[in-house]
Amino acid sequence: MKFVISVIITAFLSYSFGLYAAFPWYSFAICALAVALAIHQKPYKAFLSGFIALFLLWGIMALLMDNANHHILSQKVAQILPLEGSSMAIILLTAFIGGLVAGMAALTGSLIRKRSN
Repeated sequence: MKFVISVIITAFLSYSFGLYAAFPWYSFAICALAVALAIHQKPYKAFLSGFIALFLLWGIMALLMDNANHHILSQKVAQILPLEGSSMAIILLTAFIGGLVAGMAALTGSLIRKRSN
C-alpha cells in the first residue's frame, strides 16, 4: 500500500511542481527524494516507485503533447537519432530518462533515511 501511495504522491507532486515556471526542470527529482524520505520503503521499492511514477507521468505527458502536434517534432528528432523516425521510441526514451532520474532520486532519499536511522 505504501508503494502505491508513494507512486501517486510522487507523480502528483512532480506534475504540480512542473506547472510552475519558477521551479527548475529537475524539481521532479527533488519531489521523488522528498517522498522517499517521508515514506519509509526498502531501497529497491523506493527506486521502483520513483521510476514508475515518472515513467508514467512523462510518458503520458509526452504522448499527449505529441498527439497535439501530430507527431511532427518527435518524428524529426527520431530521424536525427538512430531511431528510424519512430515517434513512439522518442516518447519511451523520454519516459525512461525521467523515470531513471526520479528512481535514482528516490533511491537516494531511501538510503539517506536508512543511514540516518
